[in-house]
Amino acid sequence: MRQHLISMGIVATGLVAIWAAAVWLSGVPHYILPSPGQVAVALWRQSVTLWGHLWVTAFEMIAGLLIGSLLGVFSAIAMIAFRPVKRWLLPVMIISQAIPVFALAPILVLWLGYGIGSKVAMAVLIIFFPVMAAFYDGLRRTEPEWLELARVMNATRRGILWQIRVPAALPALASGMRVAASVAPIGAVVGEWVGASRGLGFYMLYSNARMQTDVMFAALTVLALTALLLYFSVDRLMKRMVYWKPAG
Repeated sequence: MRQHLISMGIVATGLVAIWAAAVWLSGVPHYILPSPGQVAVALWRQSVTLWGHLWVTAFEMIAGLLIGSLLGVFSAIAMIAFRPVKRWLLPVMIISQAIPVFALAPILVLWLGYGIGSKVAMAVLIIFFPVMAAFYDGLRRTEPEWLELARVMNATRRGILWQIRVPAALPALASGMRVAASVAPIGAVVGEWVGASRGLGFYMLYSNARMQTDVMFAALTVLALTALLLYFSVDRLMKRMVYWKPAG
């Protein structure tokens, strides 16, 4: 964890230095691309406002991650345990992923309103498929020797599922959860862009409409840091859950 933080600090410092140099050398107007210093000042001045919007977006991200992950896990188990469920559910999920997210957002806002519900639903739609696909693939790829040994020992289908397939698929589930954590902000922010009165996505549009580019970049910075915190929290939790698999 400490090495990750050091590496991220070095990368962040390098990116900020390149950003500052690009602004200084190009002479681009501040309303097009503010300097890192201007964004830092905006972060300080708007800290209270940003903090209030952050809580809304963070709740949408975490709620979407929890609900979407649970739905993905249970859907993958249902497809393995019951073949009719697989024949019906898998094509529906693939078709749903082929539809652009921006096309679904207005429909969800129409159905669920401008509150948090539509944003959480959007995050669930984005998070569900990576978790379901990764866990389902892990369940399918259980070692055949383990399954054959269990059948020789007269294990039931339920016992094979919960005591062999599910534990063997946990590393794949961990990979899907990491992907889900990295895309969780997308659903929340897209929902806020379509229609909201609170949240970092809403505040970015609000600032952009008033040509407050430094404030918009400040909100984007807070969103990026929140997304990184969510990802590394999920990553740490997955490492504890799949403790027998060494990190690469």
